[in-house]
Amino acid sequence: MDLTMLALIGIVAMVVLVFFGMNLGVSMFLVGFIGYYIATGSFMKAMQLFQTVPFSTASGYTLAVIPLFIVMGEFALQSGMSKGLYDACERWLGKMPGGLCLASIVSCGFFGAICGSSSAAVATMGKLGIPEMKKYKYDIGFSAATVATGGTLSWLIPPSTGFILYGITASVSVGRLFAAGIVPGVLLMLAYMLAATISCRINPALGPRGQSYPMKERVRSLVGLIPIVALFGLVIGGMFSGIFSSNEAAAIGAFVSVIYAIIRRRLTFKSFVARMASTLKSSLMVFQLMMGAYVFGYFLTITHLPQNLAASIAAMNVHRLVVIGLMFVLYIFIGMFMDTLSAVLITIPIFYPIVIGLGFDPVWFGVIIVLVMVLGTISPPIGINLFIAATLDKDLNLMSIYKSAIPYCIALIAVTIIAIIFPQLSLWLPNLIYNA
Repeated sequence: MDLTMLALIGIVAMVVLVFFGMNLGVSMFLVGFIGYYIATGSFMKAMQLFQTVPFSTASGYTLAVIPLFIVMGEFALQSGMSKGLYDACERWLGKMPGGLCLASIVSCGFFGAICGSSSAAVATMGKLGIPEMKKYKYDIGFSAATVATGGTLSWLIPPSTGFILYGITASVSVGRLFAAGIVPGVLLMLAYMLAATISCRINPALGPRGQSYPMKERVRSLVGLIPIVALFGLVIGGMFSGIFSSNEAAAIGAFVSVIYAIIRRRLTFKSFVARMASTLKSSLMVFQLMMGAYVFGYFLTITHLPQNLAASIAAMNVHRLVVIGLMFVLYIFIGMFMDTLSAVLITIPIFYPIVIGLGFDPVWFGVIIVLVMVLGTISPPIGINLFIAATLDKDLNLMSIYKSAIPYCIALIAVTIIAIIFPQLSLWLPNLIYNA
């Protein structure tokens, strides 16, 4: 059988298995193993994947950063940092039209600096923000869409699980990726705030003004930001300055968040076990996906599909940004039907050689990839953040959240296009830090 045809059959088979309910990691592993066996004609060579990939993935030093950052986020959440953060944002922004939406977006941005999990940000800030917005008679669908959208900032503002997985899969510096995500992350937060403000000015019923607080109380509320800013400064500042490696920074962040939860008397034995169990569950899910992606990647590599596709595209007489634009459109389509993290892990082995062959910076491409992942989490019908937000209040229905998320999707697409056209938005900070 022609190897290119074998690769295409493997991709289709893997997608079909996922649609029939098979776990993505298992389906990638299974298709990759069978495809590798057919391509090589050697069952023993295929069995070597079973012997090497799970161990090398689970024991890889670089992957230790994933559970460590998850631990940091879990215990930062347990310590109650999120409540002080939301209160501060609400007191400063709440009196503006749609102010509680703005407060939720900024809170999610700050929370992303210690969490790295979009789903956790939505669940945490939604429990704080949606009841408050409901109290001031905000449109419930728009409130939920705002929280779902704000949670996506965790993908860009470090520490980001998306950047970690891309960095490991594509062998790109995680530290440079973290630095590259800051400016686009802030720009995206401002774009979300602009979308919320415009929406509430066009239709004031979406987000009336909230309560106005005296300056003394507003200044006092800033104390609630100190723990998050200090933890972010310690972890990310230490990493960017070269004092810590990314793994060391994650370990220090995890340790400090546990100590802070103990000092705040928010940590019991029961809650400690629960947080560690949550960390284990999240980490195992990521490791399983990584193992499957590695095996599937070996299969695609031996069929030469990525290399042949890269050569075919290089031979096309089109501007290289057209190729990136086509990838972007394809990712949007894939994200409508598949979890975006899974889609990226599947497609990086195919698209990465093409991007490098066209002369693009791999760090810049990582930012574009994560922005596309962000869009997948808030675009129907498989926008996982929208589903999470829909569970936060009994009066919510998914269709109203879908409709309310449209302005935010437009803002996100606009930021992605800007990031594609102006690569220095992503590359300026990592070049400044790591080339100084």
